[in-house]
Amino acid sequence: MEIRKVQVTGGSSYIVSLPKDWVLSSNIKKNDPLGLIVQQDGTLLVTPRIDAVATQRTKEFPVSATTDQAFLYRCLVGAYIAGYTTITLRAQGRMPPSIRIRVREFTQMAIGQEVVEETETSITIKDLLNPVEMPFEKTITRMAVIAKGMHQDGIEALRSGNQKLAEDVIVRDNDVDRLQWLIARQCHLVLGDPAVSRRMNVTPAAAMSYFLTSRIIERIGDHGTRIAKSAIVLLKEGIDTGMTAMISEASGTSQAIFDRAISSLFGEDLKGANEAIQQVADLEKKARAINKAALKYAPVTATALVSLSDSIRRIGEYSTDICENTINILIDREAGGKH
Repeated sequence: MEIRKVQVTGGSSYIVSLPKDWVLSSNIKKNDPLGLIVQQDGTLLVTPRIDAVATQRTKEFPVSATTDQAFLYRCLVGAYIAGYTTITLRAQGRMPPSIRIRVREFTQMAIGQEVVEETETSITIKDLLNPVEMPFEKTITRMAVIAKGMHQDGIEALRSGNQKLAEDVIVRDNDVDRLQWLIARQCHLVLGDPAVSRRMNVTPAAAMSYFLTSRIIERIGDHGTRIAKSAIVLLKEGIDTGMTAMISEASGTSQAIFDRAISSLFGEDLKGANEAIQQVADLEKKARAINKAALKYAPVTATALVSLSDSIRRIGEYSTDICENTINILIDREAGGKH
């Protein structure tokens, strides 16, 4: 940290000189305009970038026929979340077909990523999404709707004997994942670029809160998938109506906790968040009852029942993590913190 004294000129103007190294590295010339942004914590940000144009960042990956496909996919996801606006894959010779397939899988999953240029030796992927068009609140809401629908339909598939519905739930997990990637990317952009924070009208602290919530909902979606997979097993093995009723009751409690968690988050409802957390004890009691009743079934059926029961319980518990996050934020605001 450089310490510089404030000088007063003309009796009313306060002046602080700029570090020479920063001026030279930023290519600032005499009479160039600078942006001054007052941060939430009272600090002052000085930036030479006064327009709203997003920073363009490029990442290049060398590829070949021997490239590890799973590792390449992870690298593409990592570059996407890190906020690179252009990703280029380059081969020494002809681009292997396996790489083109992997790129297509990536662009189908990652929101806003499109192949804009393709030659025999290279593929260029560009981000075409304007962050402002996908605000955090709408993305979180959509994730919540999908995750809740997965849970509901997984239980409905078991109740109605509809295996195709359960299989559809499993496919929907990709929709939750791709939205979580988007939130992770946008959170990274907000934390690293004040211009993006201003354009999206969200503070870094709020972006981090949304990111944490998205991770929790993504895990809830995973348990919705587990419920559907368990339902498929149970449809083949068969369970009695009494067990189905117990599962439906526990599921209803779990869904109610999740609903309360999301409404408390967006409604800034401190009391509601606390009440949702208190409901978990009842959910755990119902889950234990299912596990006990499962002992009368054959091992395959009992294992599926315990797995389903565990997922229902975990959805409720993960929902309380959202509530705790909401409580922490609201208490901080009451104490004078700003988000």
